[in-house]
Amino acid sequence: MSVLDEIVGNTRAEIARRRAATPQASLERQCQAAPPARDFEGALRPPRGGVRLIAEVKKASPSKGVLIERFDPLALARTYAENGAAAISVLTEPTRFDGALADLRAVRLAVGVPVVRKDFLIHPAQVIESRAAGSDAVLLIAAALSELELKGMLAVATDLGLGALVETHSEEDLAKALATDAPVVGVNARDLETLEVDVERALAMLPDVPSDRVAVLESGVSTREDVERAIDAGAGAVLVGETLMRSPDPGVTIRSLRGAS
Repeated sequence: MSVLDEIVGNTRAEIARRRAATPQASLERQCQAAPPARDFEGALRPPRGGVRLIAEVKKASPSKGVLIERFDPLALARTYAENGAAAISVLTEPTRFDGALADLRAVRLAVGVPVVRKDFLIHPAQVIESRAAGSDAVLLIAAALSELELKGMLAVATDLGLGALVETHSEEDLAKALATDAPVVGVNARDLETLEVDVERALAMLPDVPSDRVAVLESGVSTREDVERAIDAGAGAVLVGETLMRSPDPGVTIRSLRGAS
């Protein structure tokens, strides 16, 4: 069983528990009361030759375990935003990433940039839950959804005013993503089976994302040189997680990755 299969299995059980605990009608009322979602796609549109940075808040990962012992999502998010992050991704998956929706709610109140819920979303109820929690956009993993399911999840997100980052890991995933009208398409360098990072494979896939969409390189970005290679391959944005979580000064690291002084 792959890591993806395991997490999706756990997620199905968690969905059932949450739907029993919180009726959908209650979540829909929370969505209606929530402030308008911030423009995720617009925040990622770079100037010509430039790049935007999505900074990630996560305590742990399946491949590296706990990344930071003194975890303060609010302080991290504020530092990210103050140093030029265009958007902030918050891991909410509890089993392998030690995340929580409470982290997303807190971050959304602390910053003025779009906040993305990064989780394993496989049911429309989770998209509604994301909006109710204050998310501005959601991550949708192509490998976890059929093409029809992916289109359905995107339609729900659009109806709620949410942006979406459709994440791909293979040429098959990318074809599935491009069969939708998703304006933001990510290419993740991490293999879902082995958890190994293959940046060269991801860089080779990026040019296949049409120029009218925002292409995002995910994983494997730790230096300004990595960012420049992503730009050369057609990326308009990069998503950076572990590099920031392990940095002694995330603000300096963000400025360095952005090529800012």
